[in-house]
Amino acid sequence: MKRDVVVAALPRVDSRRVTKLEERTSDSLENMAWRLEKLEEQIQKLSELVRDHAEDMDRLVRIVAENQDVVRRQLLRKHHEKVRVRKHLRALSS
Repeated sequence: MKRDVVVAALPRVDSRRVTKLEERTSDSLENMAWRLEKLEEQIQKLSELVRDHAEDMDRLVRIVAENQDVVRRQLLRKHHEKVRVRKHLRALSS
């Protein structure tokens, strides 16, 4: 008799509700797994983009350095040419 009273006092558990909770739990785990995979893919893509950007920047730095070197040589050549002309004119006027 006491057992019947205790059992009657316990809240009733609907088996359909338990099944729904289990489904929700499994759905949320699947959803979390899918999100985690998506995030990993995004991290990988971002890493590739950062690497590509760094390589592009290195190339640009090299190109600018080469162009500066070419411009520096041209200016130096023009300067030497002017100095040579001045020396030649000074030698002629003496």
